[in-house]
Amino acid sequence: MPLMDHLRELRNRVAKAAVFLLIGSIAGWFLWGGWNESWGSFEGVFQYLQAPLLDYASDKGYSNVALNFTQVGQAFDLRVKGAIWCGVIASSPFWLWQFWAFITPGLTRKEKRYAVGFIGAAVPLFLAGAAIAYSVLPNAMRFLIDFTPVDAANLIGADVYLSFVMRIILAFGLGFLMPVVLVGLNFAHLLSGKAILKQWRISVFLSFLFSALVTPTSDITTMLLLALPLLVLFGAAMVICLTNDRRRQKNSPEPDYGNLSDDEASTI
Repeated sequence: MPLMDHLRELRNRVAKAAVFLLIGSIAGWFLWGGWNESWGSFEGVFQYLQAPLLDYASDKGYSNVALNFTQVGQAFDLRVKGAIWCGVIASSPFWLWQFWAFITPGLTRKEKRYAVGFIGAAVPLFLAGAAIAYSVLPNAMRFLIDFTPVDAANLIGADVYLSFVMRIILAFGLGFLMPVVLVGLNFAHLLSGKAILKQWRISVFLSFLFSALVTPTSDITTMLLLALPLLVLFGAAMVICLTNDRRRQKNSPEPDYGNLSDDEASTI
């Protein structure tokens, strides 16, 4: 496929992903703060995101811990940001599908059937990474809040806290997607299993580096909680890529050009 066709295909896929993101963001706008009290008692996404902070403060008896809105329009700005964040998570099956559809032109008809498997693995892994990030937030709050002096009030800026939480959750989710992306690139003939195997040391280093950078605390337990699943997923991706390379070579073996006889020499 010519370069311009690739660029047009990329533009179309990005546009479709943006449409799904917009739809998810509209839904996120209404889910951010929960329903009106007259409609029911549903708690919104905002309540769930601040729960790790307030629950720990309540357990410790800290009455001086609260989210603080410091500007008139800050609540509106955070709702817009939160709606887009919800849209990214809610529309993850659709933009992941667009990513897969962009690389499928390089696949055979049989290999394109693995699209369901790709989406079936990518979406749960992305959501699992986000769930693990949410589960480590109480440890992060315990570590960070305990530095508050006894006679001081910890009025945390709502924009700072929510940006912190949303960034951590997305980082964990995207980190869990990387092994699936490696498998997708392998099926698209862009990356071999041997190339991944040769760089296993770098993969281990990058897994721990990524975990150290995105985890909110300096304790090793939280870092290992992200690094170890990443290493397991990278190992599984490596095995799948090597198996796919063997299958591909068995179905269409390449000739050994170093052992050709004179009458088998290429005419080129």
